[in-house]
Amino acid sequence: MKILHTADWHLGKKLNGFSRHNEQVLILDEICTIADNQKVDLVLVAGDLFDGPNPSSESTELFFKTLKRLSADGSRAVVAIAGNHDSPERIAAPEPLALACGIVLLGFPDALVPHFETEKGVKSTKAHPGFLEMELPGVQFPVRLILTPFANEVRLRKYLGQENATLELKNLLSSNWETLANDHCDNDGVNILMTHLYFVPETGEIEAESDDERSIAGLGGTDAFPVSMFPSQIQYVALGHIHKFWKVSSKPFPVVYSSSPLCYSLSEAGQEKFVLIVDAVPQKAVTLDKIKLENGKKVFRKTFDSVDETVSWLSENPDVLVELTVVSDEYLKTEDTKRIYAAHEGILDLIPKSRKQVLTLSNPAVPVDIQLDKIKLFEDFFKQKKGQNPSEELKELFFEILNSES
Repeated sequence: MKILHTADWHLGKKLNGFSRHNEQVLILDEICTIADNQKVDLVLVAGDLFDGPNPSSESTELFFKTLKRLSADGSRAVVAIAGNHDSPERIAAPEPLALACGIVLLGFPDALVPHFETEKGVKSTKAHPGFLEMELPGVQFPVRLILTPFANEVRLRKYLGQENATLELKNLLSSNWETLANDHCDNDGVNILMTHLYFVPETGEIEAESDDERSIAGLGGTDAFPVSMFPSQIQYVALGHIHKFWKVSSKPFPVVYSSSPLCYSLSEAGQEKFVLIVDAVPQKAVTLDKIKLENGKKVFRKTFDSVDETVSWLSENPDVLVELTVVSDEYLKTEDTKRIYAAHEGILDLIPKSRKQVLTLSNPAVPVDIQLDKIKLFEDFFKQKKGQNPSEELKELFFEILNSES
């Protein structure tokens, strides 16, 4: 059987005020096309389906249209879980209608999926809180899924029946997964685990979260977990939360973050994005194929030494999003700033930078004398912040503001 693993759609996301909706329409269309071309039997979406708990109507419509298309009118199973950006109640609410199309939506770790069967042959055969077994059209063996949507520590402990226990959360979760695997995951089917949590390899290597991604460790204390927690019966672990492709571990089975479909923060600038195709049969190691996603604007962080060089690059790269740093001897004039912004519609930020040493107020090289007149005080403050003297234009503007307030 073939499984498509994707995650972190963040529908409704904006980057520095730029809406990504049109790009998300294109990238989700691409994912649907890949699912069709690859003839996948099951689609897994590992959390952060939306960028916030109250998505807009256009994001909600895009989400359900995409899931319906991925389900191929009930002939392909789709399983999506909530991430730390999602409202679990909102994700779980459409369950009765979704199941009729073979779409399983889980908001809570203790969710029990009701029995369902589509006209095209997607059928649930066994369910337990945190576990689902299905039969899929054309697949001669069952697929078993251990499913743990994101939950903070309080909610996870409630699900695990240890609200007041002092036992480490990782041990409780690992024990729960082990019990589910021992009870339901024999060698006659394909055994998969999907969750939206933060895992690190046995070496202790840590993959930095996106600047925009809320730290899971700060949401109720659920810190990074070791990959040793996963039961031995599992053949593949589909993860969500980290926005770049990251194979956390390869042995004894792949533990993988698929990546987000688009660059959602400046810290992701230059990253390639993927969906993963997992080929699986019982009792054998899975094979993993990365398919690079092509749609969506690329995100760049660029530094230039002149306004002319900046404008030239912008003209050559019209369909990107970019943070610009322009290094100069003097602070950029208003006409330079206007020229840069006029050259491109996707400028996320424009950062002027001096070639001289940049001073900071936390460690000023020249102390500020508060007895100085306001213009001189402004000059000293500006020099400490920017490492250069303000232009005459800026000083005149500051003087105008002072006069308007007097």
